[in-house]
Amino acid sequence: MHHEDRHMTPDEFRRHGREVVDWIADYWERLETLPVQSRAAPGDVRAALPPLPPRDGEPFADLMRDVEGIVLPGTTHWQSPGWFGYFPANASGPSVLGELLSAGLGAQGMLWSTSPACTELETHVLDWLVGMLGLPAEFLSTGAGGGVIQDSASSAALCALLAARERATGFAVDERGGDGSLTAYCSTQTHSSVEKAVRVAGLGAANLRRVAVDELMAMRPEALDTAIRADLAAGRRPAFVCATVGTTSSHALDPLAAIGAVCREHGLWLHVDAAHAGTAALCPEFRGIHDGLEFADSYCFNPHKWMFTNFDCDCFWVRDRSDLVRALSILPEYLRNAATESGRVIDYRDWQIPLGRRFRALKLWFVIRWYGVEGLRHHVREHVRLAQEFAGWVDADPDWELAAPAPLSLVCFRHRSGDEANRRILDAVNADGGIFLTHTRLDDRLTLRLSVGATLTSDRHVARAWRLLREAAGG
Repeated sequence: MHHEDRHMTPDEFRRHGREVVDWIADYWERLETLPVQSRAAPGDVRAALPPLPPRDGEPFADLMRDVEGIVLPGTTHWQSPGWFGYFPANASGPSVLGELLSAGLGAQGMLWSTSPACTELETHVLDWLVGMLGLPAEFLSTGAGGGVIQDSASSAALCALLAARERATGFAVDERGGDGSLTAYCSTQTHSSVEKAVRVAGLGAANLRRVAVDELMAMRPEALDTAIRADLAAGRRPAFVCATVGTTSSHALDPLAAIGAVCREHGLWLHVDAAHAGTAALCPEFRGIHDGLEFADSYCFNPHKWMFTNFDCDCFWVRDRSDLVRALSILPEYLRNAATESGRVIDYRDWQIPLGRRFRALKLWFVIRWYGVEGLRHHVREHVRLAQEFAGWVDADPDWELAAPAPLSLVCFRHRSGDEANRRILDAVNADGGIFLTHTRLDDRLTLRLSVGATLTSDRHVARAWRLLREAAGG
């Protein structure tokens, strides 16, 4: 089984690698037969694991047996065609193979010099995406801006906030710490990651202002302006605004142009979070979601949500990279090298919180090249079509109602019988195992969410979801 040095030989790797790829392909083919949400109870997985690690190495077949017998029953199947919960985290064959290549190369791309291809491919693909999404040209690396792959939109928000913090204070907080006078702004619908960023960056949660929203759940620019003016009058220093393109609860679209005008007037950093909805801008007909993006100092979206690139992969751009790099750069002697000293290369360690970084660009590059821009657009359009069809069914049924506009691939809806009935419906359809939905609260009423975007989802899966919902409601 094992050689004396215990390493897996190249021939063993070939054999077992084929087994794993075959297992994944078989898994994708049988996803519909598995309950979407894991049936495991708390502690079930650990109870099936031995209390101590093996003294000697085990056969690979034993590892795969436990994947099937222990890991699989404890997995909620985000790649299932019946996945309609949260937002998708869709993956694809080219992405998984790109991830495998990244692991095989084992490159640590903290500096250009530690793997030039890791850096330059990332820069190039991020420039491609500026054109693919119709983003402002200021985000291209050929000018003062540029893009980088973060692990998530949460990290992107934190990096944007740190750059904003330092720009607002003349880079004083990096040196001496903060005095509690900086304020940040988001809407009542903004993702919780912004509050976490405010805490981590040392501004303090009490200095985050949650701005009121309108009837469409979008931030009210006049309320933002009022909040900023109140803080200025109180001697505080407004520094940062996060606007959202496609909020988590309801896909609300904050009015970027009006918010951007307020930020420009008062000199605040505007970060735009389009974590899920940004992928829609691949299609020219959906690019209205980005109207006003020219005001943004930074922007992010997640290919790991809706662009068939497995987690993790967030694309983050800045209009002026110098603020970000200056806020995050530290250069100890052991990292000094000729390429960095020349000023002719990008060192992405200065664009993120950690020092080390993986070769994430490979999987994104593989996805774009395998599908092509038109292939990606096709799937986005299909997902939007399916969601709009579902929204039409809800709207036409007198027992159900839409709870919010559905501009893209998320439908927020509810049964007219009230919160308890909707809770029972949600629990019943999730217990069925064929689909998985999640909920939110809009207008203080429990609201069901159906988010279309899993790689394998088609018409029949959405139709099944509607049938199960109506059966659970007794209709």
